[in-house]
Amino acid sequence: MSRKEITDTPLSLPLSPPSSPLSCCPRSRVKRAARRASYDRAPAYALIDRLKTAHVGFVEDGEPRIIPITAWRLADDLYLHTLSGGRLAQTLASGQLLCISFAVTNQWVMTKSAFHHSANYESLVLFGRAEPVTEESEFDAAFQAIIDQIEPGRWEQVRAPNTKERKATALFRVPIEEGAFKSRTGGPGEEPEDMALPVWHGVLPA
Repeated sequence: MSRKEITDTPLSLPLSPPSSPLSCCPRSRVKRAARRASYDRAPAYALIDRLKTAHVGFVEDGEPRIIPITAWRLADDLYLHTLSGGRLAQTLASGQLLCISFAVTNQWVMTKSAFHHSANYESLVLFGRAEPVTEESEFDAAFQAIIDQIEPGRWEQVRAPNTKERKATALFRVPIEEGAFKSRTGGPGEEPEDMALPVWHGVLPA
């Protein structure tokens, strides 16, 4: 695929049909405050597209590891990239199950009691396995997506990756299939007996 053909490919971020929510099982189903959970793709995709930073959890030498990494979406796939031949590339290529999370605190919720202070947040936890991207056309389309999502049209203005840069970069695709979105919005939740306390309550920007 030529560079112009890649550029001409629509880079809209289509959502899966409403009838196709994220799948869940006991490990991914939200149990605590389950009323705040959603398995719809729309809020999950909006959070991925907004943050573009994930924490990837995996097991190495029998011990847990977690690495923050740039992560972005194209349609129903999440893309991760790292140094070819590095530790993370080897782990992703192994096909082990990954736990990938996104989270942001939007507001602090201030209450009249220390116990009930909280936060308004959005979070997403996904489970999946990484698949190496080996086709040059997909490699370029994925990197065009992240660059043009940040600044529309920039891919066409900059130099395309050369052979050396392609070899140095390992790109992986994680199909977005299983996971859960969870969020809190709104104001303070107070005990009735605390309402008369002469202290301010409300929300503050994070």
